[in-house]
Amino acid sequence: MANKNLNAAKNAKKDEFYTQLVDIENELKHYREHFRGKTVLCNCDDPRVSNFFHYFSYNFEQLGLKKLITTCYKNQERDLFSQHDCEKAIWLEYTGDRNGNRVPDPEEIGIHYFNGDGDFRSAECIELLKQADIVVTNPPFSLFREYVAQLIKYEKKFLIIGNVNAVTYREVFPLIKNNKIWLGASIHSGDREFGVPKDYPLTAAGWRQDEKGNKYIRVKGVRWFTNLDYKERHEDLILYKTYNTEDYPTYENHNAINVDKTTDIPMDYDGIMGVPITFLDKYNPEQFEILDCHEPCISLDKLRKREGFKEYVSRQMTHNGILCQKTYHRLFIRRRQPAAQPKQYTENESNLPLAAEE
Repeated sequence: MANKNLNAAKNAKKDEFYTQLVDIENELKHYREHFRGKTVLCNCDDPRVSNFFHYFSYNFEQLGLKKLITTCYKNQERDLFSQHDCEKAIWLEYTGDRNGNRVPDPEEIGIHYFNGDGDFRSAECIELLKQADIVVTNPPFSLFREYVAQLIKYEKKFLIIGNVNAVTYREVFPLIKNNKIWLGASIHSGDREFGVPKDYPLTAAGWRQDEKGNKYIRVKGVRWFTNLDYKERHEDLILYKTYNTEDYPTYENHNAINVDKTTDIPMDYDGIMGVPITFLDKYNPEQFEILDCHEPCISLDKLRKREGFKEYVSRQMTHNGILCQKTYHRLFIRRRQPAAQPKQYTENESNLPLAAEE
């Protein structure tokens, strides 16, 4: 049992990422109107090092918050969390500035101790969750399914960080499809840098250490997940390409065409299309509907006709006797309104602008 607990502690340690303040500021600026008069809970944060606590406590009056609660998970393996000053899990409660200096002073912050370890699934943390209006945090990536399920169960508004591949989880995709969760406004590509504990094992590329000994790693495929609305998600995706059979082959195991990039969605096609999951970065629920999500396959004969075709032997399969290549996960979407048809010109017409009269 001791070894089992130690392994669990090590796994928890690998999930301990500290979100950078700039990433929090860039995202939160899109939701300011949602926070007035609300109680905010950050329940996967050590408030002593959390930039979420820093952001909300220093912007408490500007946002018009009612209360801020942050909780700290404390694993029982002491040496794995030796940089913490306290050996117990704690939670902090802040209700705003009382001395007029607009700064969250220590005497204005209520410090409370958990009986348990502060796990977000514990009865103590669930009681705090019930008090909250909005949850904002970076939950453990390995527990993302459980974390989202809890938020949905208690009908909470939220803004959380996760990996974009989470949209393919069977527990998460139905929420995406039914417009109960969507991606946030500020992160659409690339990777993000996170702080990690000083004893975090750095074995991958893309890490650094600053002059104070603080460690940082870069994580790919990070996105904000939320059910707080913002105006940018209702803007139409501008399309310019037209449909043809060579650039948009059909799948062998799904009645849809393949679209390799979101920007390649044809403007004149009304049928079902398979698009990358990063389509959600530009998804407007009034423009498209989401139907399904899985890994379809395309005939290798069709793919070989395409310019720049690259064969991936490891993803080949046979479907109904046809040699195919599996694509990566695709979202299957359909336009909600009929596609705009490109104008047809006669021989006497031109789509070039007229020369200016002299």
